[in-house]
Amino acid sequence: MAHHLKSRIKNGEKVIGTMVTTFDHIQISKFLKRGGFDYFIVDCEHGSLDYTSVSHLIAMARQIEMPVIVRIPEVKREVVLKYMEMGATGLLLPSTESVEQARLLVEYSKYAPLGNRGVSLLRAHAGYDPVGDPVSYMRHTNEETILMVQIESKRASENCSDILAVEGIDAAFVGPGDLSQSMGIFGKTDHPEFIVAVDRVIDAAKKQGKQSGIHLMNPNSESLLPWIAKGMTLNLWANEIVLLMSAAEKGIARLKENQK
Repeated sequence: MAHHLKSRIKNGEKVIGTMVTTFDHIQISKFLKRGGFDYFIVDCEHGSLDYTSVSHLIAMARQIEMPVIVRIPEVKREVVLKYMEMGATGLLLPSTESVEQARLLVEYSKYAPLGNRGVSLLRAHAGYDPVGDPVSYMRHTNEETILMVQIESKRASENCSDILAVEGIDAAFVGPGDLSQSMGIFGKTDHPEFIVAVDRVIDAAKKQGKQSGIHLMNPNSESLLPWIAKGMTLNLWANEIVLLMSAAEKGIARLKENQK
């Protein structure tokens, strides 16, 4: 799949994605790509999308070479394997607080020798084409798969350097809602303690030669700019619900104002 997102991430390029939480129409990846997003994340932690719906979303995304990452509900072998077999570009593990969680994510999603992913090659991830050189294919898949850990607590922020040191983990992704909640300052992303916690993630990623990012739900995309200026390169803006509702609210408000 020629999307090159992994190489862009490794090179520290600034990429912007969004999250799909509710709409499972197969064409949504086309809308998001046309809108200019570099990738999107399917939310299978808070979202209600089932395996079949996600497999359809991934199939279309692969068809148009739009990178799609799945936020998994938990780090279990079956869960990880199913999304990888569907052909996901990568995975995001929420609420990562320990090295052990990060290691399990790698173990279940990467083939040997880096991990211990189950081998079943005549699947969607290989386009249902016979793989001529299985060893070469698995090595290439390991290289292209993107694994991200989500930092959503004070403990996670404090452990992020060790977590990011795990081979196979590419980036740390801040969940500001849960992180600020765990610190007793919910929603106060301008609070000095919150900024220190996020700076810790940014610095840890830089020291490990990896990347960091944050997910902001603010309809104003410029809210991401201060974090990008701090060095976050792998960011998420809003989700499909926020994008739809904010555009509708602005358009309707203008129409009604002109009707007065």
